[in-house]
Amino acid sequence: MRLRLHSFDSDSGTGPTRGGGDAASDQPRRLNLLLTYGGWREHAFADQLPVLLDRFGIQCLRAQSGDEVSDVVRRAEVHIAVIDLSIPMHPRRPEAQPARTVQAGQRVLQLLRRLDHPPPTIIVRPRQVDSAESNRILAEALRDGAFTVLDDPVPVETMLQALERCVRRYYRDHWPAA
Repeated sequence: MRLRLHSFDSDSGTGPTRGGGDAASDQPRRLNLLLTYGGWREHAFADQLPVLLDRFGIQCLRAQSGDEVSDVVRRAEVHIAVIDLSIPMHPRRPEAQPARTVQAGQRVLQLLRRLDHPPPTIIVRPRQVDSAESNRILAEALRDGAFTVLDDPVPVETMLQALERCVRRYYRDHWPAA
């Protein structure tokens, strides 16, 4: 697979943030990727992408719950969002596991749509056993403006290809303007 993200110039400045820049990094950042993952697998795409994309000037803003997504979008502009529909609404607490976890995926999508500049969204959905339910979720996501819908587990190569297509379509092969 040939990844064209390397053709972008990541030295031409920092991107806009709502709460200031990322002081922990010396490297300029221009594209903010909101990255959520509600799964349990080790070496999932959400663990691999930050390491792979950092050198291209892409800052991965991780969120593991709907509450964390809300915090992220308040402090930074999101240029692309990867939303796992199975993320919980509230952070998981190991000492007090609730019997049933409320999934926040749909609420997160609504939150992103209400932003002044909604980012293109890549949705990761849990694998469906029922084809009717699978078709319903797919149709709903596309109707709500999703760029693409991927089934979990997502191979990192598949996610990179989706991100490349997203940058190509929404940003014409260039980072968002600084």
